[in-house]
Amino acid sequence: MTARATDRAGYDRATAHLDAPLAIVDLDAFDANADDMARRAGGKPIRVASKSVRCRALLERVLARDGFAGVMAFTLAESLWLARSGFEDVLVAYPSSDRAGFAELTSDPQLAAAVTVLVDDPAQLAFVDRARDGGREVVRVCLELDTSLRLLGGRVRVGARRSPLHSPADVADLARAVARRPGFEVVGIMAYEGHVAGVGDAVAGRPVRSRAVRLMQAAARRELAERRAAVVRAVRAVVPGLEFVNGGGTGSVQHTAAEDAVTEIGAGSGLYVPRLFDNYTSFGGRPAALFALPVVRRPGVGVVTVLGGGYPASGAAGPDRLPVPYLPEGLRYDPQEGAGEVQTPLLGSPADDLLIGDKVWFRHAKAGELCERFDALRLVRGERVTATVPTYRGEGRTFL
Repeated sequence: MTARATDRAGYDRATAHLDAPLAIVDLDAFDANADDMARRAGGKPIRVASKSVRCRALLERVLARDGFAGVMAFTLAESLWLARSGFEDVLVAYPSSDRAGFAELTSDPQLAAAVTVLVDDPAQLAFVDRARDGGREVVRVCLELDTSLRLLGGRVRVGARRSPLHSPADVADLARAVARRPGFEVVGIMAYEGHVAGVGDAVAGRPVRSRAVRLMQAAARRELAERRAAVVRAVRAVVPGLEFVNGGGTGSVQHTAAEDAVTEIGAGSGLYVPRLFDNYTSFGGRPAALFALPVVRRPGVGVVTVLGGGYPASGAAGPDRLPVPYLPEGLRYDPQEGAGEVQTPLLGSPADDLLIGDKVWFRHAKAGELCERFDALRLVRGERVTATVPTYRGEGRTFL
């Protein structure tokens, strides 16, 4: 049998007593992926991106390993929940307008010590102050640098539209604004190079585009390494006690870790290895998170229909945002129907060997978004489910 066929047999045996739909995490693959990420980080700690995991038990599992320290959360409400659950170092990686959350943060010394919020505009500081509702705790602040590559005098931009702070002077000016404002303290800098870490450079069937992406990413890495170092020097002149400089992502761990200015890497998707990472040359990994849908119809030769399946990922809509039928190998979507909300027809010769109730295993396009569809993850090792753990959804936490 192929390696994938062996995996399928193991997953089917491990979950034979369970009805689909269900989601699993292969612990052997998860741990191997964590080891590979830590190796690529070269000794610099990896701050785990919680949006790519969305399961407290698995966040705790990876943070117990060497090479991982701290959480990168996606909302203030999530960060407060994690901090109250015992996570001691949580960075909110996106700006927030959660007034109740800021009132809670600034009124609780434990939360204020554990949570760092992201700022890229003085108006966000004013918002926090208006939301304090009497809270006097000092707010830990991280400044975000815009990492986009700007060409032709700024007329061409490559990268996500995130922070307005692009130059060393921009970031240093905001650091001074924070320093002048009572109740805030700059402790970190974050710079996520999504156009390097989050864009595949080896897209099947598109060699010209893939080559162009690799050239762009090489240029972007060179430009950003120089600019990021200058930003850190400028901010340290204002804040000598800067605690951390966060950068990177799963697709750029080793490149970002090589920069002297960076003290930690932000990454998480590489733990699950969703399908979008099949298009990368920078690393390999084992798919660890999968979901199974049951066969409920056999409409004809070479066709089966499974229950559910319409779980698209965020981002610009397109076929690459759909889950991919993974096991058994050789199944594909009907181009006239795609992945359906309630049912999904699948085509291919393996369909003829599937019976009603059999499981078809899928990989999601992205990592943690899978957990918004399932309230539990079955943790599998070998041919056995070793535990069932709740996702954020299973704990009643839907932050976005």
